[in-house]
Amino acid sequence: MTIAFYDTKAYDREFFGRTPGHDQVEWQFHEFRLNATTAGTAAEARAVCIFVNDRVDRACLEILARQKVKLVALRCAGFNNVDVKAAGELGIAVVRVPAYSPHAVAEHAVALLLTLNRKIHRAHNRVREHNFSLSGLVGFDLHGKTVGIVGTGKIGRIAAQIFRGFGTRVLASDPFPAPDWAKKHGIEYTGLSELFRASDIVSLHVPLLPDTHHLLNDRSIAEMKPGAYVINTSRGKLIDTTALIGALKSGHLGGVALDVYEEEEGIFFEDHSGSVLQDDELSRLLTFPNVLITSHQAFLTREALGEIARVTVQNLLALDGGKPFLDGTIVGG
Repeated sequence: MTIAFYDTKAYDREFFGRTPGHDQVEWQFHEFRLNATTAGTAAEARAVCIFVNDRVDRACLEILARQKVKLVALRCAGFNNVDVKAAGELGIAVVRVPAYSPHAVAEHAVALLLTLNRKIHRAHNRVREHNFSLSGLVGFDLHGKTVGIVGTGKIGRIAAQIFRGFGTRVLASDPFPAPDWAKKHGIEYTGLSELFRASDIVSLHVPLLPDTHHLLNDRSIAEMKPGAYVINTSRGKLIDTTALIGALKSGHLGGVALDVYEEEEGIFFEDHSGSVLQDDELSRLLTFPNVLITSHQAFLTREALGEIARVTVQNLLALDGGKPFLDGTIVGG
């Protein structure tokens, strides 16, 4: 069975190349992304394997269907970049990796906050230049602060538990609350507006859906406490970047830590160090001393990469053998 593998990085080759069953698949590794323009490269493939910035819309899927592609396998949990309805109409199944390592993403969210708050990145650069001054490096204790967790799926719950370990009060908001879990860990469910008003730190852990697009906008950011910190390790389009910049310029937000960005496609995962960054809003964000951005790397641990490869290969082999896909991985029924 031939698999067209898109947006390939060195770590993909490494982890997929040592996953049991990988030798039963003929891999076609492509460094470019899958979209309607590049879909013709899957002509010999029975399935395509994609990542977060591949664009599998109806136009792309129609080309894949004509080429008799039967499966879109996502190497991630989110599937907002795939037109799932169109895939179903065209007879193409869509699978994902729903829980590769919730610890990886939750831990990265906390690491971003700690780094930004205690100015660790700035201190590191100073010390490397033999500047041992502490001026401008004052942070705050997490202990006693209020943290708002938006979304209590697997990642959100782990993040909440980590923050509880720092001695914080943790508020949570989710349309499907888990009261037994919350009671066990001393976490309080509340409405989203109350969470925004009460929290010193707001961490986003929800999928990108029509009703979560620009969840943080002018109105919701204005509800937040003056000086609040925002963390986003979920999807960039949860935040209206223009509104975020406005709140940073006015001083309403105390700090912002992002692992994702609204228009990251074509920028993140690539080396642009030798060229001028063409995205004006990202360039503006990078000028703020109280903004920390990483390039969508929250998932990047050995454990997560291993699980992504394991689940994806098993689903590819299931397709080849006419067997059911792994539980919880099928998208759209």
